[in-house]
Amino acid sequence: MNLQPYLDFTTSLAYRAGRITLGYFNIGIRPDFKANQEPVTAADRAAEEFIRAEIERVYPGHAIIGEEFGESAGNGDPFRWTVDPIDGTITFVRGVPLYSVLIGLEIEGLVKVGAAYFPALDEMIYAAEGLGCWWNGRRAHVSDTNSMAQACVCCSDFQNLSQKNSTIVSQFEKQKSLMRTWADGYGYLLVASGRAEVCLDPYMQVWDCGPYPIIMKEAGGYFGSWSGEDGHAHGEALATNAALKPEVLKLMRGSSST
Repeated sequence: MNLQPYLDFTTSLAYRAGRITLGYFNIGIRPDFKANQEPVTAADRAAEEFIRAEIERVYPGHAIIGEEFGESAGNGDPFRWTVDPIDGTITFVRGVPLYSVLIGLEIEGLVKVGAAYFPALDEMIYAAEGLGCWWNGRRAHVSDTNSMAQACVCCSDFQNLSQKNSTIVSQFEKQKSLMRTWADGYGYLLVASGRAEVCLDPYMQVWDCGPYPIIMKEAGGYFGSWSGEDGHAHGEALATNAALKPEVLKLMRGSSST
């Protein structure tokens, strides 16, 4: 299958949706709160409405699952789009420029195409199976760092990590790794572009990481569960470069869950 047209569409769509979000960024927008107390803004809704309308116009038979408007079944084709119009809404509301638009395309359950656009930074990372991973037009690749003492480890929130796994932070600290909360989707961009070595999240919906399995695969890295299963449907996420994957998975196994 020629995936280039899907990749071109995905990158264009992520970019255009991202420009919509910029119209709401850093202007004092106030969020509403969902039943689970997560924030949502007019920017989230406007961007997802735009993305869905464009997918339905160009690929009317495809299924879509998005954070704000749920899942539409499509007509039975093996294509499903995952949409997060603003990954990092808390970040967005606070005026921090690390939020992103995430769009992935699954074919028969496997992510084959994906793009993550960071509008406030004007950074885009994107990939399709067999076509490589690209970061603002340059080929992207994970780092070749093979020492945990030289690795940068990113997460969104140390508190959430510790709530799920009581010793995971200390396991990385024992390795003398540099630990930073450059996260939401930005941590995964950093790993795929070789500027960090590990990123992990204890809780993850499919739309929160839809494009990253193929981005990380084409960049030469790993994206999947904490126990080493590939993919984005495990309720958690771990990305790492290939050189450190065995050691990182060993660390994950060696820590005790609470």
